[in-house]
Amino acid sequence: MRYIIIIEKAGNNYSAYCPDLPGCIAVGDTIEETKRSMREAIAFHIRGMLADGDPIPPPSEAAWIDVPVAS
Repeated sequence: MRYIIIIEKAGNNYSAYCPDLPGCIAVGDTIEETKRSMREAIAFHIRGMLADGDPIPPPSEAAWIDVPVAS
């Protein structure tokens, strides 16, 4: 599965979350470390959901959009 994650700068490190999996978060010193941590967090989160018999939500779709800004 391929889930969307949001990565944010958080002071001296980065934090990330997955909108499709509430409560699934991770942090890292770099963006790459944060991505690795999120892969582990998502896998752990989904294993827990499966063990509890919870349905696994399908991944959402995302897109970038251009927004004109008046000057």
